[in-house]
Amino acid sequence: MEYIFEKKEDCCGCSACYNVCPKEAIKMTADREEFLYPKINQSLCIDCQLCKKICPVINEKELKNKVEGDFYLAIHKSNDVLKNSTSGGAFTAVSDIFLKENGIICGVDFDDNFCVVHKMAETSEERDRFRFSKYVQSELGDIFIQIKKELIAGRKILFSGTPCQCAGLKAYVGNTSLKKNLYICDLICHSVPSPFIWEEFKKILEKENGGILDEVHFRTKKLDWSRSNSNKSFLFSTTEMNDVQGDERFYKMFFGLLSISRPSCSACRFTDTHRVSDITIADYFGIEEFSPEKYDKRGLSLVIVNNEKGEDILNKMKTDMEMEKRKSSESVKHQQRLSCPISYPENREEFWDNVIEVGLEETMKKYKIFK
Repeated sequence: MEYIFEKKEDCCGCSACYNVCPKEAIKMTADREEFLYPKINQSLCIDCQLCKKICPVINEKELKNKVEGDFYLAIHKSNDVLKNSTSGGAFTAVSDIFLKENGIICGVDFDDNFCVVHKMAETSEERDRFRFSKYVQSELGDIFIQIKKELIAGRKILFSGTPCQCAGLKAYVGNTSLKKNLYICDLICHSVPSPFIWEEFKKILEKENGGILDEVHFRTKKLDWSRSNSNKSFLFSTTEMNDVQGDERFYKMFFGLLSISRPSCSACRFTDTHRVSDITIADYFGIEEFSPEKYDKRGLSLVIVNNEKGEDILNKMKTDMEMEKRKSSESVKHQQRLSCPISYPENREEFWDNVIEVGLEETMKKYKIFK
């Protein structure tokens, strides 16, 4: 077999094909934007077609829940959890269930160089590193293989990731006895920015401020929780700085130019209310329109319960969270990725041509991306 997909818009980079290949004929290789794509070694490929059989983009309809889930407004009862969470603390409440049951949490962390990677956690301290948003496509590596080994050993696992990553893992584990101990929590995903842009932006921050990057917050509660503030809350510091400071340039590229995210995000198959996961979490934006008295500047979570497993999680979450069932139409109105994928501008390729030719720093100047 020569290829799994025909266009880059048809590959989300979930790595399920890489992990399932019985001959290790597939490697995930980076393109010029440093998004990973599967490359097949023809000398090793036996044309078994397993990679296509589990590709979540090809098989998305089979992976989605058949009915729309139930929508809830939720807020954690602990002020400390709210302070240290992106929204209303739903992820902490969900993951605490598994920690109490000697389970494993798989989520997104920074490594020592602030690269965004998926890791496993078995303690609350390790899990806490997963709580804040990281707006970069994460490196999955062989995490699916690790998860499968733990499932075979009888461990209960909660996996948290973007819808396409969740779909990839769900397809990889398949309709086997192992799935009973696998619980999947997806996020309502805007799109996934390039690791290359993030690496170049880190270099710019270090060049401008001296020292080495030692703290990063993509979203912080130093500002009151709200949709508008969520795009203003990037904070960082380096070893030469006395305190953290804000910088809006990454968000201006991400949310403004709309040119730094993966090509497949513009053709995402998972932007609807029929989720691939057991439970979905996000910000409950827009509550002030429907029930302004419910707004809380500390943060509010949207929780979507998608099936029986999700219902089981919900019942256990109620110990730690205040929850109220709401109409799905509220969230569909205020969460665009529940109804359609992101649209890229016509000059996306031009932006990338500039980045490759003159570098990110000069490209930001050209596109008037300033602090």
